[in-house]
Amino acid sequence: MRFEHQNFLWLVLIATLALIAFFWWAWRKKQRLIAQFVRSRLLAHLTVGISGGRQKARMALLVGAVTLGMLALARPQWGFDWEEARQRGLDIIVAIDTSRSMLAADIRPNRLTRAKLAALDLKRLAHSDRVALVAFAGSAFLQSPLSFDDEAFRQSVNALDVNIIPVGGSAIAEAIDTARAAFKERNDNYKILVLFTDGEDNDGRAVETAERAAKDGMRIFTIGVGTPNGELLRISDGKGRADYVRDEQGNVIKSRLNEELLQKIARASQGYYMLLGNPEDLKALYNNALAPLPKTEYSSRRIQRFHERYQWLLGAVIVLLCVEMLLPEKRRVRRVVPQAPPATLARAAAVALLALLPGTVFGSASSALKQYQGGKYDRALREYERLLRDKPNEPALHYNAGAAAFQAKEYDKAITHFGSAISGQDLQLQQRALYNLGNAYYRAGEAASDPQGKISAWQEALKSFENARKLDANDADAEFNYELVKKKLEELKQQQQQQQKNQDKSDDKKDENKDDKQKDQQQQQKDQNQDQSKQDQKQDEQKDQQQKDQKEQQEQEKRDSEKQDKSQQQKPEQGQKQDQQEQKDVQGKPTRQQQVQMTPEQAQRLLEAAKNDEKVLIFMPQVRTNRSRGVLKDW
Repeated sequence: MRFEHQNFLWLVLIATLALIAFFWWAWRKKQRLIAQFVRSRLLAHLTVGISGGRQKARMALLVGAVTLGMLALARPQWGFDWEEARQRGLDIIVAIDTSRSMLAADIRPNRLTRAKLAALDLKRLAHSDRVALVAFAGSAFLQSPLSFDDEAFRQSVNALDVNIIPVGGSAIAEAIDTARAAFKERNDNYKILVLFTDGEDNDGRAVETAERAAKDGMRIFTIGVGTPNGELLRISDGKGRADYVRDEQGNVIKSRLNEELLQKIARASQGYYMLLGNPEDLKALYNNALAPLPKTEYSSRRIQRFHERYQWLLGAVIVLLCVEMLLPEKRRVRRVVPQAPPATLARAAAVALLALLPGTVFGSASSALKQYQGGKYDRALREYERLLRDKPNEPALHYNAGAAAFQAKEYDKAITHFGSAISGQDLQLQQRALYNLGNAYYRAGEAASDPQGKISAWQEALKSFENARKLDANDADAEFNYELVKKKLEELKQQQQQQQKNQDKSDDKKDENKDDKQKDQQQQQKDQNQDQSKQDQKQDEQKDQQQKDQKEQQEQEKRDSEKQDKSQQQKPEQGQKQDQQEQKDVQGKPTRQQQVQMTPEQAQRLLEAAKNDEKVLIFMPQVRTNRSRGVLKDW
C-alpha cells in the first residue's frame, strides 16, 4: 500500500491532533461552566440518562471520520498493473561541428559553446521526440543514439570539445552519412538532421551527399554558427599561452561563416538555413518546421499503474458519520453497559492509529521513486536497498535499485540488482533487465583499467544484449548496443594482438642482436687465442734458433782457435795477419738475433688493432618534409 501524495500525511496528523485537542478543551470548558451554574448534588438528578461515554464516543467518531477523509485526499493505492506507455514523436539527429574553427570568438564566448547551448535548448523543446547526437570534425562519430533519455543527451553534449575527434578539418559529408546510418528503423517518420556548423567544408561533397540523403527521406536544417566577417583563430598550448592557428606557410588563419554552402545543403534536402541567434529562433524552427511533420508512435517503456483505494476510506467515513448521527447521548436508565464508552473510545483511537500507519510503513517506495525522478540517485538507491531487506525476492524492487545504481555510476551494484531482477516471471521485466544489465556491463568495462577485465565485461554485455534480443526481437536499442559493443570488443582485441606482435618482434630483435653480439665476442676471443698461440709458437721458434746459433758460434770459435794454433806454429806472421782478419770478420758479422724482422702475421694483427680504433663518420642529412602544399586544412 502506498499514498500518491505523501506530503499530505503530515497535514492529516496535524489536523487530527488539533481536532482531538479542541474536543478535549471543549469538554473541560463545558464541565467548568456547568459547575458554575448547577450544584454538584443536583447535577446527577438533572443529567439522568445522559451518558458521558457516549458523548466521548461521538467525538471519537467525528475525529475518525475527519482523519479518514483527509487520508482519502492523499490518494491511497494498493496493487498495480503493468502498462506500456506510448507516445508520439519525431526522430531528430543533432550534428555539432567540433573542429578548431569553432573556437572562433566572433560570437561570445565562442562558436562551439553557443552551438552546445543551442542543442540543449532544442532538446528541451523536443521533449517528446527521440534525439541523437553526432560529433564531427575531419571525421564523424555517433556520440549518442536516438533515445528519449534527456540526461544522456545532456551529458554527451557537455562532453564535446575540439579534441574529441582526432582528425582535423570539417567533413560535413561524413556527418550527413553518419546521421543516415543512425536511422536504423524503416518507417514513415521523417528523418531530421539539425546541423550546427560554420560551413568550412574540406572535401566539397556536402551538397551531393545532402541530395542523396534527401532521397532517403532526410531533411537537413542547417544552423550557421559565426559571422560572415569571421575571426582569427586562437588556441592555447599546454602551458596556457595563447597563440594563433597558422597554415603551412605560417599565415594566421581567419575563419568565416560560409552561409552560401549551408543554404545549398538546406535547399538540396528540402530544409532551410537559419543563422544562430537567440533561443526564440530555435523555438520558431521547432514550432514552424519540425512540429508539423508527421510523428511516429513509439513504445517507450512499461510503467506501473497503481489501483486507487480511496473509495474504501470514503466508505468508512460515511459509516462513521452515520454511527455518530444515530448514536444518542441519552441511554435508558435500566440498561447499564459497563465500560462501553471506554471500549468504544479505544476502538476509535485504534482505528485512527491504524489509518495513520500505512502512510509511514508503505510510503518509502514512492519516496524512493521521487528521489530518483529528482536526480538524487544515491538516496533512491539506499531507499530501495532498505526495502529489499524486507522483500529480498521482489524483482521490481531489484530492477528499480539497479536503475538507481546505474545512474549513480555504481555499476557493480547495478549488475547485481539487474541480475536479481531477471529471476522474475514477467518476460517484459526480464527483457528490460537484460538490456540494462548489458549497459551496466559495458560501463563497467569502460571504467576498467585492465584490458583483460574490459574484455571480460564487454563479453558479458554482449551476452546480455543477445538474450534481450531473443526476448524481444523488435528492440532496436538492444540491437544497436549489441553491434556497438561487438565492434568495440573486436577493435580492442585487434589492438591487443597488434601490441603482442610488436612486443614479440621487439623481443626477437633483441634476441638476434644478443646472439650476434655473443657470436662476435666468441669469434674475437677465438681469434685472440689463435693469435696468442701463434705468437707463443713463434717465440719458441726464435728461442730455438737463438740457441742453435749460439751453439754453432761456439763450435766455429773452437775450430778457429785450433786453426790459429796450427798456423802460428807454421807461419807466425802470416798467422797473425790472418788471425787479425778473421777476428775482424767475426766482430763485423751480425748475429741472427739482430737480423730478426716483423713477421706477416704480426703485421696483420697490428693492422687489425689499428682498424678497431677507427671511428665511423655519421652523415646527417638535412631534415625535409614530404608534405605537399595541397594538404587538407585541419581547422
